[in-house]
Amino acid sequence: MTTKADYGQHYLVDFRRCDPETLRFIGPTREIFVRAARESKATLVGENFHQFEPEGVSGVILIAESHLSVHTWPEDGFAAVDIFTCGEEMDAEVAITVLKAGFRAEETVVRVHTRGRLDEPESGGAIVG
Repeated sequence: MTTKADYGQHYLVDFRRCDPETLRFIGPTREIFVRAARESKATLVGENFHQFEPEGVSGVILIAESHLSVHTWPEDGFAAVDIFTCGEEMDAEVAITVLKAGFRAEETVVRVHTRGRLDEPESGGAIVG
């Protein structure tokens, strides 16, 4: 049996000091997320979003390459995003750029973990913007 060197890149992204209006309800959050998936050349295969009361959203977009997910805290201007891609075509950095602009985030923290790599320690994060 052979094993792959890695199984993809897993991005954990914190968007801070976002415009709360982009995070309150499914409509704007979903629109930003779908645009990020499309512009990053992901292959969309499904989606599901949940509206919290009185505000806030959790959602996932399933892509052939894996997934994008979000949970928002509009009262804090914060969105936690998870992007896992195991394909060659999808560009997660494009998705992150689209999400940052869409949420109007003033600060973005990105942590990248290579899935399946047991021979290297986890990589750290970097503050962008």
